[in-house]
Amino acid sequence: MKPEIKHEETTNKRAAKPHRAPDDGKSLVAAKRAVEAALEKKGLEPVLIDVRDMASYTDYILIVSGRSDRQVQAISEAIQKSFAKEAVIGTEGVGHGQWTLLDFGDVIAHVFYHPMRDYYDLEGLWIDAPRVPLQLPPEARVSAEEQYG
Repeated sequence: MKPEIKHEETTNKRAAKPHRAPDDGKSLVAAKRAVEAALEKKGLEPVLIDVRDMASYTDYILIVSGRSDRQVQAISEAIQKSFAKEAVIGTEGVGHGQWTLLDFGDVIAHVFYHPMRDYYDLEGLWIDAPRVPLQLPPEARVSAEEQYG
């Protein structure tokens, strides 16, 4: 007589996301404030990515770029000033001009020198995450000549 083999039902479940307070809209308001600050300094092609359902460490990721090291620094400083009442959790690359990361908890901003943005392709990393629709002025767009020239 063969022993009965019991198969345990297995499921492929992702680890549960840590408990977070319900969305009260404050993080989206803060993220849009960061976009406005970047646009005031002529930031290029801002993209606001909603990662609330995909990441436990932040709600929104802003990716924006500048045409020069100085502009990257100016955009980063403007975003920091827009969060003057909130404490910055961490920064990387401030003052170097190629790429700056600003972590405000619910919002993370990446400010790139535009050619570096294409190289790191963070938008591609978050391709499945929804984008927040933004109304952008024409000067915030990169022309095809600038992009591929």
